[in-house]
Amino acid sequence: MPNAPAIVTSFIVAFWISAIAILAVQNATPIALKFLFFESIQLPLGVILAFSVVSGLLAAALFKPIAQSVISKQ
Repeated sequence: MPNAPAIVTSFIVAFWISAIAILAVQNATPIALKFLFFESIQLPLGVILAFSVVSGLLAAALFKPIAQSVISKQ
């Protein structure tokens, strides 16, 4: 099956999207994040969780090519 990796990837992405949707619906309570002297606007907890997951995925996606280029130069 040449499409097996694409199918597995699709299932993983679908699982994470559904998990984020369930968490967003269950955690609709607005909260404000506080860091040192800064405070964010009131956002639902589910939105903050989704933003955290997406930013983590993007950071990992950007870190991998950078780390591979550093390793290949050595």
